[in-house]
Amino acid sequence: MKSNLAKIIPRVNPALSKAGLVLAFSLSFSVSALTLAANLTTDTSADSSSKHNELSVATNTLVAKAKDLRPYQERDFQDEVFYFVLPDRFYNGDAANDLGASLSDTQRALSRGGFDPTHKGMYHGGDLIGLTEKLPYLDNMGISAIWLTPILRNRAVQAGTSGYHGYWILDFTEIDPHLGSNAELKHFIDQAHQRNIKVFFDIITNHTADVIKYEECHGKAGNAWLVKGDDCPFKSSEQLAQGERYTPLIPLGEEAIKSPTWLNDLKYYHNQGDSFWQGESAVRGDFAGLDDLYTQHPQVVAGMIDIYKNIIDEFKPDGFRIDTVKHVNIEFWQAFSPALMQHAKAQGIKNFFMFGEVYSFEPELLSRFTTEAKIPSVLDFAFQGAMEKTLVQQQGTDVLAKLFAQDHLYQSNISNANQLVNFTGNHDMGRFAYMLKNSPKNYSEAAQIERNLLAHAMMFFSRGVPVIYYGDEQGFVGDGGDQASRQDMMPSKVASYNDDDLLATDNSTADNNFDVSHPFYQRFSEYAALYQQYPALRFGQQEVVYAQDSAGIFAITRDYQVTENSDKKSQKLLVVFNTATQAQPLTKVMKQSDVQLIYRSVNSGSSDEIAALSFAIYQL
Repeated sequence: MKSNLAKIIPRVNPALSKAGLVLAFSLSFSVSALTLAANLTTDTSADSSSKHNELSVATNTLVAKAKDLRPYQERDFQDEVFYFVLPDRFYNGDAANDLGASLSDTQRALSRGGFDPTHKGMYHGGDLIGLTEKLPYLDNMGISAIWLTPILRNRAVQAGTSGYHGYWILDFTEIDPHLGSNAELKHFIDQAHQRNIKVFFDIITNHTADVIKYEECHGKAGNAWLVKGDDCPFKSSEQLAQGERYTPLIPLGEEAIKSPTWLNDLKYYHNQGDSFWQGESAVRGDFAGLDDLYTQHPQVVAGMIDIYKNIIDEFKPDGFRIDTVKHVNIEFWQAFSPALMQHAKAQGIKNFFMFGEVYSFEPELLSRFTTEAKIPSVLDFAFQGAMEKTLVQQQGTDVLAKLFAQDHLYQSNISNANQLVNFTGNHDMGRFAYMLKNSPKNYSEAAQIERNLLAHAMMFFSRGVPVIYYGDEQGFVGDGGDQASRQDMMPSKVASYNDDDLLATDNSTADNNFDVSHPFYQRFSEYAALYQQYPALRFGQQEVVYAQDSAGIFAITRDYQVTENSDKKSQKLLVVFNTATQAQPLTKVMKQSDVQLIYRSVNSGSSDEIAALSFAIYQL
């Protein structure tokens, strides 16, 4: 609600253009527009054709519009500001596809139904036409890349819920009919590309929809539960060697429902029962009952490579986010990742990029998949965990210093820490706003707003590529993870969504939540503008210059230098965050004469300190 906003918004620099893109700079260091225009330094006056030639641009207007960036075909992954969205929960542009396949479509009968906009676990009607219609909303926020949850044809209903999220794939060759058609996906990508916005697909190699059953668990027909607890306990390789194994089967009438056809062959699955998320079961077990592919089999490796080569050929996406990476053997990725990267480049997508989901908070494990497994990047769960420790639990900022001290682990010939993908929350663990609301610290709404904004600033301005989880820009909160964090942007009919008290607005999820005046939307557009304007924030080497064992200052420098055609160009920024509830002296991290202020989120009233729960960026 807006009731507490008066405590916060007046502390924010107010002098913005209509789009909220021209930043108001504090006068505490007497920084003129001309000084700001000269923030970038160069050793020569020669023009450069460098891909980072924005170093030579002089402007005091920060523009968060993808059309003003370098062409999407030429942009580096580190140039992007991502928006992660579940298409079903975004906007319904075509009610005719709400039920998915038609009654007459017997070939796709299992992809029909599951539509119930009052149920948080069913389809709600969002589709690709709706997403296309709302591209201006994303463009105006400074989004330059859109990451979609899986959009291939799913099994519509299983175990009392639906495949609205896209992770239950039956057919790897066509789009889920609830979301639209292959032609509508191509149109969406074309429209995004016309706006200079990239499109990334969420892909799956670990599993398919749940089709395979086990006689020992489901009976000879595969339609009944015969074991207590409604799961099939995992059988280890040792048990298999002793002859203790399941008898897999495909229920009558479902023998040929997967596409490509090789996916219907039982020999291409592990068939060892349900994973319990540890040891061998984490790689060879069924993921919540989903059919776990035998990814050690050379024909499965070749088949999955072919599937996604064909996806690249038909739709020309700009990259992939890869699901459940740690649940697949590393040898699979060593073959899969280079093959797809090379194929995309051969198709003319020279900056095609992939990042994986490795659900772990340990850099030692995360980094194995960027080095040993040869996936260029991963979602940085360790960064998300550090955000929660510092801004929800109020631990010291040395938590961040310890995290970034391990960045060297990611260094390889295809990866580095600047390519890690930063996020504050997601569709599985829940939103950062929920973590704040649910904290035993009992934060006021004003404190929740301040901490949420600061977390997103850390996401943008620390090393790594930022991802905004859809709805965060409208103050969405949620009641937890999974289904409880997948609210509708269009007017919702789900009671458990609509009773949420959204941050910084009087709206609820029962309203149409595409409000470009929402303070979070406008602030994120400022963050995107800063990120795009200063290459040091995207490519600069990060060094921690100050941290402490309690809430307070965390300061980093971002140092970017490039030499091309004998031209030496450099940019060095100081970014100071304050996680404490009191203003902190800046003398801890800098001398006033050494810096020029670029931006600060809250005006403390003094040039010698940084306000509580705020951040500032300086030119060194």
